[in-house]
Amino acid sequence: MQRKVTDKLFIILLLVFTISTLTAEINVYSHRHYDSDKILFKQFTKETGIKINIIKGSADQLIQRLISEGDNSPADVLLTVDAGRLERARAAGILQPVQSKTLLKNVPAAMRDPDGYWYGLTVRARVIVYAKDRVKENELSTYENLADSKWKGRVVVRSSSNIYNQSLLASMIAANGSKKALSWAKAVRKNMARTPRGSDRDQARAVAAGIADVAIINTYYLGKLANSSDLADQEVASKVGVFFPNQNGRGTHINVSGGGVTSSSKNKDEAIKFLEFLSNAKSQETFGNVNYEYPVKIEENKSALLKSWGPFKADKINLSILGANNTEAVKLYDRAGWE
Repeated sequence: MQRKVTDKLFIILLLVFTISTLTAEINVYSHRHYDSDKILFKQFTKETGIKINIIKGSADQLIQRLISEGDNSPADVLLTVDAGRLERARAAGILQPVQSKTLLKNVPAAMRDPDGYWYGLTVRARVIVYAKDRVKENELSTYENLADSKWKGRVVVRSSSNIYNQSLLASMIAANGSKKALSWAKAVRKNMARTPRGSDRDQARAVAAGIADVAIINTYYLGKLANSSDLADQEVASKVGVFFPNQNGRGTHINVSGGGVTSSSKNKDEAIKFLEFLSNAKSQETFGNVNYEYPVKIEENKSALLKSWGPFKADKINLSILGANNTEAVKLYDRAGWE
């Protein structure tokens, strides 16, 4: 009799545990909108039994929503692109510090908040793409060199309101100081072939079309063009070369897409487990193969396309500094007349 009771109790406890595991869920506020994420989210649920509810929006919308919702927010994780935005979220008090041995092991120090408020999960390099038929690679060297008068009327790049450009200038403020960063912004603005407009992909298209000879873009956008179902986009990718600036100095400017656990999270353990999953080697490989983003350990990249562009040295600046310098970067762009 006693054994039957014990067996029944064991079965009940097993059922309770199974049900609780299968019904565990997290709410993810995500600015990302990629096929790689859909694949990984399904895999995470398959491996852990934790359901993921996705709430999408722009980074600014999601950050503002988290601020408005405060402690009552249902969000457990914020995913967004660019360290500048992640720092903005930290400064707004909507993220909480997380200490995880797995995340500390998987994410290099330069690609995470020093206090654990956010962690980089993928890397994009901001490179120079050039017209293969009009520019020789040995004509290129650094971001700073694009201020040279030889590039007058030959440069295209998107608006200064774009966070990628703001972070690039923030890195130059850290490297060269505000005075030199302003001089650079003014000179590059004068060298532009047209008023800043469009996306990074549009800058590559402009080079391929002969509107300009060089452009500043994030690498993953070129991956999107090369693997587009649109033959015209594939042709654009074939006409431009990739150059990693500042290889003899501080290295090429990089940025991350990353995430953090919200300060309101009611499922902190599951949220941490989710970030750890995205940082593991298998997930990192999926980001590269499907969305053409470098892993946070760049040297471990396995994407054939990314390998075809060659190895590069990345700037080792802690990316939290990009957020700290963001306000100054915006002011300098305004003073430079960079729309």
